Amino acid sequence: MFQLPFPVRDANAASGSDQFGDLPEWDLTDLYASEDAPELKRDLEWLENECAAFAKDYEGKLADQDAADLLNCVLRNEKINGIAGRVMSYAGLRYYQLTTDADRAKFMSDMQESITVFTTPLVFFTLEINRIDDAVLAAHFDANTDLARYKPVFDRIRAMKPYQLSDELEKFLHDLGVVGDAWERLFDETIAGLTFTIDGEELNIEGTLNFLTEQDRSKREAASRELARVFQDNIKTFARVHNTQAKEKEIIDRWRGMPSAQMGRHLSNDVEPEVVEALRSAVVAAYPKLSHRYYDLKRKWLGLDRMQVWDRNAPLPMEDTRTVSWAEAEQTVMEAYAAFDPRMGELTKPFFSKGWIDAGVKPGKAPGAFAHPTVTDVHPYVMLNYLGKPRDVMTLAHELGHGVHQVLAADQGEMLSSTPLTLAETASVFGEMLTFRKMLDKAETKEQRKILLAGKVEDMINTVVRQIAFYDFECKLHAARAEGELTPDDINALWMSVQAESLGECFDFMEGYETFWAYIPHFVHSPFYVYAYAFGDGLVNALYSVYAEGDEGFEDKYFDMLKAGGSKHHKELLAPFGLDASDPKFWDKGLSMISGFIDELEAMED
Repeated sequence: MFQLPFPVRDANAASGSDQFGDLPEWDLTDLYASEDAPELKRDLEWLENECAAFAKDYEGKLADQDAADLLNCVLRNEKINGIAGRVMSYAGLRYYQLTTDADRAKFMSDMQESITVFTTPLVFFTLEINRIDDAVLAAHFDANTDLARYKPVFDRIRAMKPYQLSDELEKFLHDLGVVGDAWERLFDETIAGLTFTIDGEELNIEGTLNFLTEQDRSKREAASRELARVFQDNIKTFARVHNTQAKEKEIIDRWRGMPSAQMGRHLSNDVEPEVVEALRSAVVAAYPKLSHRYYDLKRKWLGLDRMQVWDRNAPLPMEDTRTVSWAEAEQTVMEAYAAFDPRMGELTKPFFSKGWIDAGVKPGKAPGAFAHPTVTDVHPYVMLNYLGKPRDVMTLAHELGHGVHQVLAADQGEMLSSTPLTLAETASVFGEMLTFRKMLDKAETKEQRKILLAGKVEDMINTVVRQIAFYDFECKLHAARAEGELTPDDINALWMSVQAESLGECFDFMEGYETFWAYIPHFVHSPFYVYAYAFGDGLVNALYSVYAEGDEGFEDKYFDMLKAGGSKHHKELLAPFGLDASDPKFWDKGLSMISGFIDELEAMED
């Protein structure tokens, strides 16, 4: 089944653009001109016919193909993936621009259902690949170098071999997937439709969350309490979505014989469970020297005896509260990217000039930010909700890193370009680091340096500590749901069980904070996605250390890594830099960078 990957309005309904300058909007015509474009109709007809022809030509016959015929089969499958991906990218991106529009929601649903129906006959493809004898497949690879190029794809498919069901059941699950998608859409539409009232002003969730970084503490508190009120009013819906999604996953995992709820994610990430556990253990062990230590420092800066949840992302008292114009944000990121390597600057330019970014905050637009790769013969699209905060500049740098990665990996083709989530965060976090270092170099005073360092530490804590706490919450949620239905209070209790541990003893938790699990989209769209952020941050910190030490030819090796897309395992990709993520010390190297920044902040207090 074809879906928009998640990290994942009316074009005339821009709001707040004057404040930040001319905010760009998507031009989706590189995909299709409209929902009734003749090219879209042509592609849907081609898909229906080609899927049927593909099944007729190959079903029950894959094991009998020679190397050349198997290659042709792979190439035909790749083209099907490309056309289906183009259709769903267009439908999904239009929907995310205005999730409250019934016509857009219906169009996306119709496209998803059509493609699910068309592609159901293709379920045999991976099942029969897993029945080919190892020796026969190895001989095919030896005989045909073009086919051998796809070996990583075959390896990932065959990793599912122990968990494969009968052909009939696999087709049933494929068809049933649209039901799970409907629960995801219910979540998206509920979130997008929420309204919050602060000081008499009606806001959507993005505008309300933005208040959590306001200088005025009373506004942060008001926003937190309003978020809690609205989440509580909708808590039964959110609990139902989580219960249903977790139960569906438990049933499928049980039938497949998965050893854990997390195993499916590890397989799709092409990462070993023990590597993820080493990461998790290293981060949890580091809570005291990272988040606990930093938030105690921040408590003193804010002049507080105790921290409240609305102080976690508060700006520092001396922080510049001006908004950053879009033009300044663009210049900052472009300078940082081009300074690393002029090729990075060139790759970034079209995002700003060709309608590849949708930046404004608008009613009904999906919250958050993402870079969607679409398909390899088009280009990525970046979504932001830009509000002019310094953190929004870092978000721009992050998503453009994804975009550059996706552009470079596109030459691998549809089946090899997609990067496992654990490596997908590499270029984005590296782009953030480049932008941060550029801004740090420009700091003219000790206070400016302190503000930048503190902001970066907070971002890293949110990326590493907070995401591992999210991961622990998900582990507990899925384990508890396997034992029975969970009430909202049950889920609230699981959420609170990881918060104090990760944030530290200086925090108090307001009544209502226990519902703040409700709005995190990754829990619904991509269970256990969140550890990829911590993986990516730790990996980039280690990678940046190699760069900072003046590793010869680093830039070329970095570009080669991004160009590889999903064609190589993390061990192979990191070897040229002398790094190995399966070594427990690897994670300590990354975490020590965060700890080092906190050391510098503490030294400024003397």
